[in-house]
Amino acid sequence: MVLNNIEKLIEKYNNAETSLAEEAQLRAYFQSDDVAPHLEHYKPMFIYFSQAQQEQYTKDVPLKPKRTKMYQWISVAAVAVLMLGFIVPQFMGPSEAEKQEALLVYNQTMEALSLVSIGMNEGKEQMSNLALVNEGIDQGAQQASMLGEFNTITNRILKNK
Repeated sequence: MVLNNIEKLIEKYNNAETSLAEEAQLRAYFQSDDVAPHLEHYKPMFIYFSQAQQEQYTKDVPLKPKRTKMYQWISVAAVAVLMLGFIVPQFMGPSEAEKQEALLVYNQTMEALSLVSIGMNEGKEQMSNLALVNEGIDQGAQQASMLGEFNTITNRILKNK
């Protein structure tokens, strides 16, 4: 009956369903000398777990992390750079007259580009007219080639009569 119970506990242990009390029963069974022969291969594992549980870590673990002063100074420098980035452009930025002059130059540039655009659009219209003329020339060349074929055929007919 005890062996049957141990086999059930091993099955539960392999499925990770045992409680701590059941695992203690398994450890106690495998530490004894009367282990069933077909369960002998579990014995070293449970002995290892018992020994590993008794091991202790002997080194001191520091609880407070050491902060370096360099890290603190880097954060101070970053804050200073951000503050300068916000303050300096307000004092050294363009004056109101420079802003007005830049706006005037921008508007003049836009007018010049608008005139260039109008000229390009007119040129585009002329190109479309030229395309229509070219299409008419192509149709005339086709009709002329048909006339040439007609002339060749009529000459053959007249010479054959």
